[in-house]
Amino acid sequence: MHESGEMYLETILSLGRKNNIVRAVDISNEMGISKASVSRALARLKSQACIIVDSEGRIAFTEKGRRIAETIFHRHQVLTEFFMSLGVDRETAAADACKIEHDISDKTFDAMCAFLERRRDRAAGGEKAESV
Repeated sequence: MHESGEMYLETILSLGRKNNIVRAVDISNEMGISKASVSRALARLKSQACIIVDSEGRIAFTEKGRRIAETIFHRHQVLTEFFMSLGVDRETAAADACKIEHDISDKTFDAMCAFLERRRDRAAGGEKAESV
């Protein structure tokens, strides 16, 4: 799937968590994209079996679409947290995460997750004493 399709799926997930019902006009407003462009993108997502749109224009995920959306959303959250752990402000971290979340390799992403987990463990006092 292309980055733009992933962005649409992530936006649908985010809007659905806020509003429960998502329509094309909501996506257009959120992304600042014309309704015509959103309609073309939604048609592609339907043809890729990622979403379904009912007769009233409500958008819902297929299992495949939800899995992709949640993966991208998770990557965005982790990348934002990682950049903030480096001292980057939240707004910049989130913007940079949005640029990287689609292209980062699984290997690098998994290493970042492991790094953050070790960092959380240390912060919670979970670090074991090292033997000398």
